[in-house]
Amino acid sequence: MTVVEFAAQLTAPWAHLYGDSKLVSTSVLFGHLGGLLLGGGFAIAADRTTLRMVRATAAARRIHLQELHAVHRPVVIGLAVTFVSGLLLLAADVEALLPAPLFWLKMGLIAALLGNGVVLERSVAALRSGTGCAGRFWRRLELAARTSLLLWFGSLLLGTALLTA
Repeated sequence: MTVVEFAAQLTAPWAHLYGDSKLVSTSVLFGHLGGLLLGGGFAIAADRTTLRMVRATAAARRIHLQELHAVHRPVVIGLAVTFVSGLLLLAADVEALLPAPLFWLKMGLIAALLGNGVVLERSVAALRSGTGCAGRFWRRLELAARTSLLLWFGSLLLGTALLTA
């Protein structure tokens, strides 16, 4: 028995419930898209403002760093909802998703998005504490914001491709 066959057998009860219930499938998909909208929406708005702050005054930057710190919580909550609902979506169609290269490419983008979030958070923390070279951390923050935008939209594109495949 292959890993995919074992996973399909293990998740078969969920796959049947998901496939047989419009309420369940709609709720899970709503959770996935809602989490994406929450986390991605806050992140994209913050990324846009970060890119504008690169050339702003020191006072405006300090305020923005406080906002970036505050935005972290809804982004993480949105990602958590998206992660749990994504596991439920995977469990509903293991046989199609696990062998799909698009699925693994999307997972790679999500992993990169999480890693980029760590870079972003560390840069914000360093800037808020005043340690290190501010110019270097602002350049890192600008690169992280640009990367974040690419990763959010890239993972959305691949997720859409998976849903329509």
